Amino acid sequence: MAKEGPNWDGLLKWSIAHSDGTGTARNLSEEDRKWFMEAMQAQTVDVVKRMKEITLVMKTPDNVLEEQGVTATDIEDMLDELQEHVESIDMANDLNSVGGLTPLLNYLRNSHANIRGKAAEVVSTVVQNNPKSQQLVMDANGLEPLLSNFASDDDVTVRTKSLSAISSLIRHNKPGIVAFRLANGYAALKDALSSESVRFQRKALYLIQYLLQENPSDRNVVTELGFPRIVTHLASSEDAEVREAALSCLYELSKDQTGEADTSSSVHVDDEKLKQVLQDRINNISIMSSEDLAAAKEERQLIDSLWTTRYNEPSALREKGLVVLPGDNAPAPDVVSGLFESPLRAPNRSAENGEKPEKKEAPLLLGP
Repeated sequence: MAKEGPNWDGLLKWSIAHSDGTGTARNLSEEDRKWFMEAMQAQTVDVVKRMKEITLVMKTPDNVLEEQGVTATDIEDMLDELQEHVESIDMANDLNSVGGLTPLLNYLRNSHANIRGKAAEVVSTVVQNNPKSQQLVMDANGLEPLLSNFASDDDVTVRTKSLSAISSLIRHNKPGIVAFRLANGYAALKDALSSESVRFQRKALYLIQYLLQENPSDRNVVTELGFPRIVTHLASSEDAEVREAALSCLYELSKDQTGEADTSSSVHVDDEKLKQVLQDRINNISIMSSEDLAAAKEERQLIDSLWTTRYNEPSALREKGLVVLPGDNAPAPDVVSGLFESPLRAPNRSAENGEKPEKKEAPLLLGP
């Protein structure tokens, strides 16, 4: 039976009864002290203990879990809880210490797509801005199942979440970037760009931009693979975020091998096709309402920068005064960083929605 929550009403009444805000603090009786500590400890969760319990379940064979009545949904809920615990970098690093990292990575090969996807989400949180756990996952060969799921899983959601985990794993991780390239990661990214899922496309574009920023020489690789043609097409996508990400990638492709803007280069991008796409976007932006113009701030600035870089002249947007508008004082945001932010190292999503987080118990395994 689940333990009832602490008696907060009683705690409030006790606090009011024992202090009027004016007198000096008095010593608690042993009975009051014991009651107060029990009330507070009832709200305290031993995170390491819970992670050990979850690890035990993750290590349990599937057939035993089934015999105990543990469902795939139970496992997903358990992984949700684990993800909350590893928001803390210390707890993320402790996951390996309690033996939980390897069974978590094994869940990336689970037969249930939802479990594979949830496991990828947890891995993404574990390695987010965490060099120690990045190295632990690399040492445990965790990149291999992530790459496999990203490249060939039947479920596009699993592919997308695996890509997010890869992005978190290799960010600021040079050995990870090298391993990604050697594993033909760029070919998988090209395939992702042709997906019908705009979310998958966006995440692929964000990672491509990051990789080109980190390794300018990779512009030759992506050009040989035919990326410029696909990315130019995506610059006219109906999804605003896809358009912006594609424009950012095209801007990176328009730089020279040192990463500087190169107005003379025409190696990486089909200038004529790009010019038509940019002109179409300029025409659409020119007839936007004030509200839509404000929402298209990043796109306006990217189009102008790309036009200037490619054609060494101001864009029509600049001539019409549509590049910088009143209220555009804030610097343009980094369109890549959104990909690498862990969803659970940001403010709690349930709290943002006004929901109370639900405490979940790990599935209870009965003895023989």
